[in-house]
Amino acid sequence: MKKKLILFCALALLVSAALGACGQGSKSSDTQATETASSDNGSDTDTTADDGTLSATEPNISSDGTPTAGGSVVVGMTQDLVSLDPHETTDAGTRSVVFNMYEGLVKATSDGDLEPAVASSYVISEDATCYTFTLRDGILFSDGTAVTVEDIKYSIERYARLQGETSSFAQAVDSVVIDDENTVSIYLTEANSEFLAQLTVAIIPASNDDPAGNPIGTGPFRYVSYSVGQNLILERNEYYWGDLAYLDQVEFKFIADTETAFTQLLAGTIDILNYLTTSQVQTLETQYSDQFNVVEGSMHLVHALFLNNDCEPLDNVLVRQALCYAIDRDEINNFLFGGASEIIGSHMIPALTTWYEESTADMYTYDVEKAKELLAEAGYADGFDLTISVPSSYSQHVDTAQIIASQLEAVGINVTIEEMEWTSWYTDVYRGRNYQATVISFDGDLNPSDWLARYQSDASNNFFNYSNEEYDSLLEQALATIDTDEKAELYKQMQINLAENAAAVYIEDPADFVAVSVNYDGYVFYPTSAWDMSTVYLISD
Repeated sequence: MKKKLILFCALALLVSAALGACGQGSKSSDTQATETASSDNGSDTDTTADDGTLSATEPNISSDGTPTAGGSVVVGMTQDLVSLDPHETTDAGTRSVVFNMYEGLVKATSDGDLEPAVASSYVISEDATCYTFTLRDGILFSDGTAVTVEDIKYSIERYARLQGETSSFAQAVDSVVIDDENTVSIYLTEANSEFLAQLTVAIIPASNDDPAGNPIGTGPFRYVSYSVGQNLILERNEYYWGDLAYLDQVEFKFIADTETAFTQLLAGTIDILNYLTTSQVQTLETQYSDQFNVVEGSMHLVHALFLNNDCEPLDNVLVRQALCYAIDRDEINNFLFGGASEIIGSHMIPALTTWYEESTADMYTYDVEKAKELLAEAGYADGFDLTISVPSSYSQHVDTAQIIASQLEAVGINVTIEEMEWTSWYTDVYRGRNYQATVISFDGDLNPSDWLARYQSDASNNFFNYSNEEYDSLLEQALATIDTDEKAELYKQMQINLAENAAAVYIEDPADFVAVSVNYDGYVFYPTSAWDMSTVYLISD
């Protein structure tokens, strides 16, 4: 039996926090202050859509049983973690895991909204230059110590420092001011009506001098142990401010080889495994339907052949455009995801409907002859050699690279696929920018600038080495305006800029097929990197 969890794609990304003045501090404002309502954790409420479909915001309550407190689950992962320090975490896989241990002043919900977390409420000034937060009453860290406004100030400032002075977060924050024992104000260098979405930054104790080795947060689970290359074990956080998680324990088990991970799933040593291939889905549905349910959603990722724009011959826009014409995205989608993914044409996902420029998806059609013409015009009529570096732990990336290699043969491009361990890829390709091309997926949070700011010329995470003055100017304008319509138009122009200049060969927002043992229920999808184990429960007999 195949269960499809339907996601709501119309995301209200500029959260409707009431506009008002910041609290008293070193700066002041004359505008009226209106406070948002406190957020109650309502994850146990069973709500349905008008058509009777279970809402993606709630656990998928099974007709075979009821939620049961207790038990444990093993979740398979095909990569190890980069760091348990939430302020140093950059990859989607690690963020998906540490989501269970940490929370920010606000946190993402499964339907794409933001709700107060460590803060109970917040106020945004009318000019969007000041965000004021009220600390949630009685909230504790997972070690039982009280969260203070000093911890909030420390966490925001530490994250900005570790991200680097060229990061969008560090450039946005002017100062963090403690107004009183319950209130903190964050002042920005300029108006930014999107900044709330960046305040999912984990709040950690200022007294903890080893966040990577001794993770302490306010999430529904607490740290137990971590063994490099083996597993991460978490247990229910009994100090959690909201509804407690159902499960006593969660193990994230690392198996680098995807086929080995699937074998362990079938053997029963793994209970949940995501990123299934279509062949694996078919195997489960035809041979193991009594043991596993396949839950389908979207990864909410930009899956692409990313290019080093500062590396010959990829520094030539005609060459990059030729690649866009030479690659058949539909073939990749059909082969890997049975056609279930959504084709994209720039660095934005369709679920972010307010900001998404749908015309970019049709800018390049599969056209071998057009690709050959552009290569000849660029001086590469006989093609060239191209190395695609790809993390070996993700089968969909390796498979995509192999399909692309086959397709590029038709235009004379000779591809060598360099498979790398995840840590090596992260160090050499992402951090070191030592590559020609790579197949990978990128995620983002609920504000559009998080997806697009990485292409800013001097951005620390611009590993594509994309540099375009017009693009930089559009980003500056988009961040400055607080008018939603104007902001949306600017972000759409930025997506067109990336597409026209072929900054990458954008392919799809991949479908996500997740195997869940029939002994468990409650798995939900998020529009951000989150494998929320607090909603998962063991089905009672």
